[in-house]
Amino acid sequence: MNKTYIVEGMACDGCVRSVTNAIEEAVPGATVQVDLQAKRVSVTGIDEDNVVRKAVEQAGYSYVGPV
Repeated sequence: MNKTYIVEGMACDGCVRSVTNAIEEAVPGATVQVDLQAKRVSVTGIDEDNVVRKAVEQAGYSYVGPV
């Protein structure tokens, strides 16, 4: 399943890597795409929003919610 989330606090490519790595660690096999300007993170292979929320928050960013 593909889901898209709004994530605040990302400002650079390092932020993109941090969010991507955190989600990929939390959801093995997931594919993550980040649109830095739109503050959107798309995840393929996820069923539970809470897993993404926890990963994003542990990486130090603000999870706003699904689009």
